[in-house]
Amino acid sequence: MIRMLQKKFVVTAMAAVTVLLLFLLGTINVVNIAIVGKEVDKTLSMLAETEGEMGHIPAPPDSAPPHDFRVRPKDERDKFLSSNFFMVWFNERGQAVHTDVSRVPSVDEEKAKELALEAYHSGQRAGKAGKYRYQIKSARTGKGMVIVFLDTSEEILSYVRVLFLSVGIGLVCWLFMLALVIFLSKRAIRPIAMNFEKQKQFVTNAGHEIKTPLAIILANTEAMELYNGENKWTQNIRTQTVRLNGLMNSLLLLARMDEAAAQAEAVEFLLDELLGEMAQSFAELLEQKGIRLQLEIQSGIVIRADKEQIRQLISILFDNAAKYTKEGGMVYVSLKRKEKDILLQMKNNCESLPDAPPGKLFDRFYRGDAARTQKSGGYGIGLSLAHSIAQANKGSITARYEGTDMVLFTVTF
Repeated sequence: MIRMLQKKFVVTAMAAVTVLLLFLLGTINVVNIAIVGKEVDKTLSMLAETEGEMGHIPAPPDSAPPHDFRVRPKDERDKFLSSNFFMVWFNERGQAVHTDVSRVPSVDEEKAKELALEAYHSGQRAGKAGKYRYQIKSARTGKGMVIVFLDTSEEILSYVRVLFLSVGIGLVCWLFMLALVIFLSKRAIRPIAMNFEKQKQFVTNAGHEIKTPLAIILANTEAMELYNGENKWTQNIRTQTVRLNGLMNSLLLLARMDEAAAQAEAVEFLLDELLGEMAQSFAELLEQKGIRLQLEIQSGIVIRADKEQIRQLISILFDNAAKYTKEGGMVYVSLKRKEKDILLQMKNNCESLPDAPPGKLFDRFYRGDAARTQKSGGYGIGLSLAHSIAQANKGSITARYEGTDMVLFTVTF
């Protein structure tokens, strides 16, 4: 139980850390792409306006170089000189009449014209062509069009560099946080673990302490009946003492199931044989109450689990069905293999369905009808014990309502 609580704490904390890291890293990369892309658009617009002529770039107000080595942003002239680009001019008839590839060594005039024609006939004023981004505008002469292509290799490398760097740092931070959360989780759940241990110890001690006076009360009741004869008061004392003793046994068993010492001792056995044996032992009790038993058991189903615990789980389900199935009702039991899972299902009809959701049936001391539960001898912890047994054997148990009077329990291994 404590390990499960610690595991849930670690999973929840790391889920929050993961979401936070993904948000931060995603934001950093998106902002980086947006900023670099905006700078590329500015450079591309500047090159298109000047048509590749540095003389068309207006000089900055203060053209004198700084007297020291202070960092300053690049102006348009700096961007012009550091850019790799080529340009193609078109006449009014859409023919490429002139190219300038002097600023890019990896593209010749023929390749430049080929890329320019594709961009020209695409119908878009701006776009991408491989590693190049282009922009189309009217020529400064007023005749024809000019297309400028800007090499964005450095920008693409910047995107990739920031992406891998952020992912690497994020992974290191995630692993560091995982180790830190695992270390701190023991301290975080220590008060809960101490309270849980005290609660289990209290139940165990109280159970053993109460057993002795219960045994004395029962023995004295039997002695009174020997001397004075049996009457309704001694019968009530005997009934309630037996009931209280059964409740304490169930509580002690639940406490043991919560402890690490109660882990399942798994062995392989035929589940269909065990289910058939348990069905046969409850058949007479069901028949006495006028309840029909219908079995649909697939043979040869082997399971690896604690056999005695599984026997007790099946017994709880049969006992629950015997107590709460209405007279003349039916109990349907099914065992089959579905893909990799083993499904054990038990369905019975009752007088009326509980008002609470099906999942609440597994809560400790839950009673849909307290008066009827006490009359039938239930303690309200049988299904809770079945749930603990299923979990201890790496399985699960669920409940579902069908129609107006049917309850279906499904155990999955």
